[in-house]
Amino acid sequence: MPRNLRTLVIILSVGVLLGLISLHGLHDRVQKLAEDQRSEEQARREVLQPQLSTPTDVKVQAKIFWAADADRCAPVELEMSLSADPVQRAKQVMQALIEVPPTPEQRTLPGDTSLLGFYLLPDGTALADFSEALTAESPSGILSENLEIESIVKTLESNVPALHRLKILIQGQEVDTLAGHVDLTGFFELNAPPQPAGANGAQSAAAAPPAP
Repeated sequence: MPRNLRTLVIILSVGVLLGLISLHGLHDRVQKLAEDQRSEEQARREVLQPQLSTPTDVKVQAKIFWAADADRCAPVELEMSLSADPVQRAKQVMQALIEVPPTPEQRTLPGDTSLLGFYLLPDGTALADFSEALTAESPSGILSENLEIESIVKTLESNVPALHRLKILIQGQEVDTLAGHVDLTGFFELNAPPQPAGANGAQSAAAAPPAP
């Protein structure tokens, strides 16, 4: 290879290497900036959304379901002051689920998610209205989406026995899926409503054939 050509190749190689190093440094700075912005957003939200409290709060060991694996969540006992009112109690455990995961790896819901409203009908049907971040920032995939829904459903089911089924809304509207996979058009079953005393026996008696 001619000397001039070899020199040119070396210069180009060095230029490419310096470009890659610069690009890597730029990526790190962008990532650091994004993390700082998320931290600032979290701090802002903690100021704007103080810990929920009500006059009927009592200290209990709540069970909050965070990620235990890529496709499984498990309860973590957390001492919390929870309200006797089921709506307020639901808001309190949802706030804990979103804001205080034990580790970043155990987080199940996007950090920017907010619970905009929670409503309870007389038959035990609950409507949980989340901000758009729940769908917009959720990773698409059946396992990750199932994990998010499971953490919401099990946290509510374990701490708010008055809830019997759950409907998830986004910005007050029904959406088809969480992030392309898990169906949000239906209801998620929670605690089964109590059966009236003797209901099973009455049904059995009614179904039994008449005595000869």
